[in-house]
Amino acid sequence: MTEPTGPLKGLRVVDLTRVLAGPTCTQMLADLGADVVKIERPEAGDDTRGFAPPYMPNTRESAYFVGVNRNKKSVTLDIAKPEGQAVVHKLLETADILVENFKVGALAKYGLAYEQLRETYPGLIYCSITGFGQTGPYAPRPGYDALIQAMGGVMSLTGEPEGEPQKVGIPVADLFAGLYGTIGVLAALRHKQATGQGQQIDIGMLDTHVAWLANQGMNYLSTGENPPRLGNQHPNIVPYQVFPTADGYMVLSIGNDPTFERFCRNFGLEHLLADERYATNAARVGNRALVTETLTAVTKTRPTRDWIEKLEALKIGCGPINTLKDVFADPHVVARNMVVEMAHASGQTVKVIANPVKLSATPPDYRSAAPLLGQHTEEVLRGLGYSEEDIARLKAEGIA
Repeated sequence: MTEPTGPLKGLRVVDLTRVLAGPTCTQMLADLGADVVKIERPEAGDDTRGFAPPYMPNTRESAYFVGVNRNKKSVTLDIAKPEGQAVVHKLLETADILVENFKVGALAKYGLAYEQLRETYPGLIYCSITGFGQTGPYAPRPGYDALIQAMGGVMSLTGEPEGEPQKVGIPVADLFAGLYGTIGVLAALRHKQATGQGQQIDIGMLDTHVAWLANQGMNYLSTGENPPRLGNQHPNIVPYQVFPTADGYMVLSIGNDPTFERFCRNFGLEHLLADERYATNAARVGNRALVTETLTAVTKTRPTRDWIEKLEALKIGCGPINTLKDVFADPHVVARNMVVEMAHASGQTVKVIANPVKLSATPPDYRSAAPLLGQHTEEVLRGLGYSEEDIARLKAEGIA
């Protein structure tokens, strides 16, 4: 593993997370230069090591695990045993941040809860990511992405009007919780710089899910009415949705009245501009079905590529509906270097999705692919002062 170069270089993170929400947070910190030591259970490791197939080509590493654990050191440690806990304490002596996503109260039985550590390590930033946060009636419950999407309301907003509620096709509840955790850590670091004091960051997946209800949440708060499922249509803007073309589909995004006028004047629909049902966005929202039917008759007359070329020339928002094969071959995605290749300890090269944060002076770096289970155990223990005999004994006793 090469030396980090990012803006968080020099920060040390103890990573007691697994699956997705927590590892998303710690990978972001690692990408930005933090030294992240990931604690995993001996022999078993992070649950996502077993979330396969698919595996990365020519390895026995799950694609899931490799996607959210780069730039980390893997140390196997049984924290249920006192000597395992002692190793964590040695790490905390020089650590700036601890990130964990255990159930509420679970780390207390190991002496690793925030309340048990805060006096010994007053500068420690302790980020807890759970399904429902540290307080409230649901705090003891486990949190799962689909469950949070259901309870957080987004499933009620997603899907066709007459169909069943749908979850989003990627685990957004986990991902948002991890990213909000990162934001909390960075804010706490700023506070620590100013005061020397650490603090606990309490991230609940349900909280973060409610937070990103955004315009739909505000639509409810302003009206008291539950927004209906609209399929691929926008609740506040029309037309802003999927339309069929002569050979497939496209997204047409007309965000204001001048753009709608430009669309009409260039595609033989000038007569709509004199019709009050189409004249303003508010009128079009009120006549959503009519607008959709009228424009569908027009969009079906040209193939998708032809529409994209003409609409882009007119600076009207549009785009094809890409498969992932299309996405990763897209010239813009390629130009933005959104896929990187990294050397893996298996001897193979693995492709991973890049960090999207583009920093001009201190960009994210890619020091090492996701580690093999326990790959850095001996290295880290030596750095903490353990002898070769100590390390051999810890391994023999199943502690490391």
